[in-house]
Amino acid sequence: MKVFFMIILVTTSFYSLPCKAQTEKELEPKLENISWISGNWKGEAFGGQVEENWSKPSGDSMMATFKLVKDNKTSFYEIEIIREVENTLILQLKHFNNDLKGWETKDETVDFPLKKITSNKVVFDGMSFEKISDNEMNVYVDLHEKDGTTKTIKFNYKK
Repeated sequence: MKVFFMIILVTTSFYSLPCKAQTEKELEPKLENISWISGNWKGEAFGGQVEENWSKPSGDSMMATFKLVKDNKTSFYEIEIIREVENTLILQLKHFNNDLKGWETKDETVDFPLKKITSNKVVFDGMSFEKISDNEMNVYVDLHEKDGTTKTIKFNYKK
């Protein structure tokens, strides 16, 4: 009987050990907690070269530009911001053709509300940033297809 009790005790102790996913501490929704996103990032996606340039936090926002070059021609641009609004963060962006004609209407933005921040991840609803190292990050973007399905695209960026 004592041996059986010990097995249960050891098994219970093993399964109650915290794992990384359970103990990863959520951080406050402050720009300073995501400042690692800032920098000049380059990678490949959509069959071409992508570049994203994020500013350091200043004021109540961070800003970025995005460019896709395919077959030596710019396909499109984005202007992005992450800003502090009502004790949280929101990522907003606008798309532009290669001639800077906008995809969205004048007052329209594509908005991604914040879900959570940890030491190496920023998760917005529809877009996430994952710090791999000081010089590498992954960005995951949910693309909504015409047939109603959603596909997640991974951008691997290096400084």
